[in-house]
Amino acid sequence: MTVSPPAPEISARELAAAIEDGAPIQILDVRAPHHVTTGHIDIGPESRFHNIVGSQLVAARSQEQVGLDPDVPVAVVCGHGSDSKVAALFLSRFGYHARSVAGGMAGWMLMTLQRELPAPPSLDRLVQFDRIGKGALGYLLISDGAALVIDPPRDIRPYLEVAEGTGAEIVGVADTHCHADYLSGGPGLAQHLGIPYYLHAADAVYPYDGTPGQLAYEPLEDGATIQVGRAAVRVTHTPGHTEGSVSFLLDDQAAFTGDFIFVASIGRPDLAGKTEEWTVQLWDSLTRAKKEWPQGALICPAHYATDDEHNRDRSVGRPLGEILHDNEALAMSDLESFAGWVRSKAGAFPDQGCQRGFGAGGRLGGGRAGGGQERVRIGVRDAVAHPRITART
Repeated sequence: MTVSPPAPEISARELAAAIEDGAPIQILDVRAPHHVTTGHIDIGPESRFHNIVGSQLVAARSQEQVGLDPDVPVAVVCGHGSDSKVAALFLSRFGYHARSVAGGMAGWMLMTLQRELPAPPSLDRLVQFDRIGKGALGYLLISDGAALVIDPPRDIRPYLEVAEGTGAEIVGVADTHCHADYLSGGPGLAQHLGIPYYLHAADAVYPYDGTPGQLAYEPLEDGATIQVGRAAVRVTHTPGHTEGSVSFLLDDQAAFTGDFIFVASIGRPDLAGKTEEWTVQLWDSLTRAKKEWPQGALICPAHYATDDEHNRDRSVGRPLGEILHDNEALAMSDLESFAGWVRSKAGAFPDQGCQRGFGAGGRLGGGRAGGGQERVRIGVRDAVAHPRITART
């Protein structure tokens, strides 16, 4: 009896790091094309991405029929990491150096890479967490042994690992807004650690009918501060994408903008059937930010849409002054033109159940194809689903 050797694997994190380092790797996605269109591994050169359905692949009888470059390593991906093992072993018989992506696209969508950002004076470390498959970003601010988490996903282990490795204690977790395209890890982390969960009160209700969410939180108000070590994180109410959207300003050098301002676009104001009202709010918030925020403040958003928004060091974020010149929405000078631009860019209107994902967090002008991989409900409804989270009294 012959036992087949186990298929060699590569983790999603190892694959992402290798591609970002410039390693030559082919991506072979063995899923059906209609699954690939909802999201695929797209951070490398498009010429190195291939989609060959598994049943077609195993019918090949030579390298020529396979059609991949035999001199370039292959990372094989499927939905959850099972079919890709079979495909990787099949390719090895033809002399390919092929490895299966552990966990498949499900693992890819959850994976994050951490990146160090320049720390403002009141911080010792500022870490950005890049969830590449979703184009989603979160942050860990560390000052004098205390840490604040901003916009975390449900899998908060990378944040805990960095905090522990730095010897910092997480003293608070904050969401810039109620996320429509992924489950926030904020409430769960706060409950687990017994720390405050910060959210603006306007985002603690269901936006369609005003039903309060069963959500334990510390309400944020415009002008308030969150003390983290020696750092005073200032809260600025920036409604428009949601009614409770806030940005966090630090030392006039960094602005954590959530889905308010992105590097190349802005958040969409049509998520709750109040497009006209929220468009005006968004315009007012943008006007205030352009007038009051320092031009040199590093805009640290919660999402990006394309790989082009990464800097050379692979971080995401640029000074406000640069974004004002390159971001079409921020360059507009009157509300009428802005409202017309919003109408032309807004995508399909989400239903009230919100059983869909928005590319780049409800960003105007489209987003990463990977957004469709995670179909979730609006954040406050997610909180309602957790019986151990209760409303504040």
